[in-house]
Amino acid sequence: MEAISTKDELTEQLSEWRAEGDHIALVPTMGNLHAGHLSLIDAAREHAERVVVSVFVNPTQFGVDEDFDDYPRTLDRDTRRLRKVRADVLFAPDVETIYPFGIEQATQVIVPQLTDTLCGAHRPGHFDGVTTVVTRLFALVQPDVALFGLKDFQQQMVIRRMTEDLHIPINIVSVPTVREEDGLAMSSRNSYLDETQRAIAPELFKVLNRTADEIRHGESDFAGLESLMHESIAAGGFRPEYAAIRNASDLSEPTAETREFAILVAAYLGETRLIDNVRVSR
Repeated sequence: MEAISTKDELTEQLSEWRAEGDHIALVPTMGNLHAGHLSLIDAAREHAERVVVSVFVNPTQFGVDEDFDDYPRTLDRDTRRLRKVRADVLFAPDVETIYPFGIEQATQVIVPQLTDTLCGAHRPGHFDGVTTVVTRLFALVQPDVALFGLKDFQQQMVIRRMTEDLHIPINIVSVPTVREEDGLAMSSRNSYLDETQRAIAPELFKVLNRTADEIRHGESDFAGLESLMHESIAAGGFRPEYAAIRNASDLSEPTAETREFAILVAAYLGETRLIDNVRVSR
């Protein structure tokens, strides 16, 4: 595996692969890699001969009071893990490579409507930072395919919309959430949880599954189900941010005709923000 940090090195390596006729997959990450990230790499192998994994903690997707300074940076460990799973390139650029004119002067990519709800409503500007940095990574790598986890359901939907809307010739592949044995969705932020919080955290997934069962069996009082979810999460020791039932195709409010649902939650456990979701059909 090659560890690359500059645009010129990356371009040279990618040109060699393209000359050989290889397809290229991109797995964008912020590092602190876990089994969920590694599942993206495994999936990438099904779509391309070469896999590039980017590690970049993007400052523009963090709010003023969020955890940018404290976000776990584990590049040495990440490098070892990527060598073990035989990624082809680790691309770990600095801020100047991603934002050559500086963050304040950076061109932004904004996806309206889809980013106004759920996480977007509670983290103003977050998705603008995500779409802006992903567009820049797409421009640098120019992959044939890019892979994103379904744990960040809204994020992968926003990126898919952006890619289609801008006619970017990249296939977006969504990969199922990887969970711990007790059901907790794997996340880099799980490392913030203390022992007591870690024992409580899987309750989010249980609440989602109970709600999915209700929908599967015909319950259509979606507002009532959302209220029950909110109450259950709060009773479990969380500070709920949202508990929502949406149309899985576009995050709109569900109707009696909806058949594919996404059930999504975000809640704080102590100072740690957790998100999770499940999909259900009927």
